Amino acid sequence: QVHLVESGGGLVQAGGSLRLSCAVSRGIFSMNTMGWDRQAPGKQRELVAVINSDGRINYVDSVKGRFTISRDIAKNTVYLQMNSLKPEDTAVYYCNADLQVLEGGRWLRNDYWGQGTQVTVSS
Repeated sequence: QVHLVESGGGLVQAGGSLRLSCAVSRGIFSMNTMGWDRQAPGKQRELVAVINSDGRINYVDSVKGRFTISRDIAKNTVYLQMNSLKPEDTAVYYCNADLQVLEGGRWLRNDYWGQGTQVTVSS
């Protein structure tokens, strides 16, 4: 069964950097899109960055120029490099993957979510 394994969150001062990783473990699959959402306390979850199978990338306006999403196809891993972090970036970050997964001889399309990783930016 497919799992998403996240790592890389933590506490950093404003202006600092963190890199999040999301690895797809197990299964035979093809990626449609992978990306990162975040949810801050008392706020709605928002899409931060997404990359699709063609390599096209989109970011929410608030992180453009500071965050970079990338992928390592050989490692089945997507990264989110976060630079110039601000206190308002504090949130739980969730990896999301829209995959075609081979199950029981059939290709099935499903959404998968990581467990979430806390990013805290102090002022």
